[in-house]
Amino acid sequence: MKETKTAKQAMSRGLVTLQPRMDVLEALRILVEGRLSGAPVVDQIGNLVGILTERDCMKIALGAGYHSEDGGRVENFMTRSVVTVDANTPVTEVAERFANSNFRRLPVMERGRLIGIISRRDVLKQLEAAWQPDRHRI
Repeated sequence: MKETKTAKQAMSRGLVTLQPRMDVLEALRILVEGRLSGAPVVDQIGNLVGILTERDCMKIALGAGYHSEDGGRVENFMTRSVVTVDANTPVTEVAERFANSNFRRLPVMERGRLIGIISRRDVLKQLEAAWQPDRHRI
């Protein structure tokens, strides 16, 4: 198997972030329209303060859709204790984390700053590419 890449090399760079004080129903719309399973929540200066996931949104959707409840702010529904991965973590190590948890995505951090997000699909793409035989050899 070829050498695998790092989280930074495999992550998605088109990062969608949410703000803690934004309306949670607007955040839910962003996730649904973007076909995202979750998004990091950052404060005004870009610090990671939480993550809003599909699981978090299920409670919101039930409350708003079936019980006529107002949504509220993202900060009231987000998960505050966020598991992250360092930018230099090998993709194989990220794969092990995904295999042993329910996480679908992990924020990628470099020097304490959010730089991207890596998903199960990102990791699977890298692992699949690494398994392919080198077609250029004779």
